[in-house]
Amino acid sequence: MSGVPQFLPWQASLASRWLSSRDRFAHAWLAHGLQGIGKRQFVLAAAASLLCEAPRAGLACGRCDACLWVAAGNHPDLRRIRPDAVAMEEGADAPEESESGASAKKAPSRDIRVDQLRALHDWFNTATHRGGWRVAVLYPAEALNGISANALLKVLEEPPEHTVFLLTADAPDRLLPTLVSRCRRLPLPVPPSDECAQWLAAQGVEDPAQWLAAAGGAPLKALELSRGGDSACPRWLEQLVTPLARGAAPDVGQLADLLEKQAPAVWIDNLQRLFVDLLLAASDAPVRYFPALQASTRAAARLASPVNLAETGKWLAAQRAVANHPLNAKLLTHSALQRVALACAASSPS
Repeated sequence: MSGVPQFLPWQASLASRWLSSRDRFAHAWLAHGLQGIGKRQFVLAAAASLLCEAPRAGLACGRCDACLWVAAGNHPDLRRIRPDAVAMEEGADAPEESESGASAKKAPSRDIRVDQLRALHDWFNTATHRGGWRVAVLYPAEALNGISANALLKVLEEPPEHTVFLLTADAPDRLLPTLVSRCRRLPLPVPPSDECAQWLAAQGVEDPAQWLAAAGGAPLKALELSRGGDSACPRWLEQLVTPLARGAAPDVGQLADLLEKQAPAVWIDNLQRLFVDLLLAASDAPVRYFPALQASTRAAARLASPVNLAETGKWLAAQRAVANHPLNAKLLTHSALQRVALACAASSPS
């Protein structure tokens, strides 16, 4: 059935081996790995497989009653815990007005709230529908705030019977250490580039290798980028690097005008990728994100001080942390471009 979550091609083999020992399954698993490799897809497909009544090689059959319920979104033994904002991105309805009268018109929360976890208590105390597993899928675990993380920790310290928690995280070291210690870790590797390129091509992505490089090898991120841009290597980035490779100053004003039309988070992400490439090129290593600019990037890196490149890279990371709420977007754009130009001219950052 098309509605049953399926493992992505690079996940099926690992999932089959992992799920084959379900009789000795841990009560909580933390699937972690690079952003954009399909961790959410993995845990949702895993939940379907654990609930399936006739699994094949450990994976959901797609035909039994349990799979049909999962496909319809109404399996009584499955719960998804995620921020309201994520739920709405997935097509769920906006949360209803609370009992306290709070308006649902405010921006949906990007946190997993403690009341979402407290609402599971009655579910935990109810027998499973057919005597099988009860599965709670929580993603992303980074969305847990201090209160909700501690609430989940209390549940995992005394886990309900016949219940499996499946969590995802990009970086487990950002989570509450005691919470991580209550989970079995399941690292999901970055899939092979040739398999990713084939999959991207099947999704209609042209020049998949370039998009995959721009996404750092993460295929779902590459697909997202390809749907939001005309080129894996933005034209403005080429206009920035080309003069720097000659030791000339780029036209910061013109570039700033172009970038004002973009969200700061988007162009800062691209600058951060460029600086990774510059630092790699300065060490005579292959560039990672923008192979189309490799010659210019190497030439620019030869003119720059590695110390200045590293310091500017750190500065960009600090700007990225507040990119969604810049005090002055125009000033930020000019400052970032000027700083990039100075770093690549081997001058001290301002």
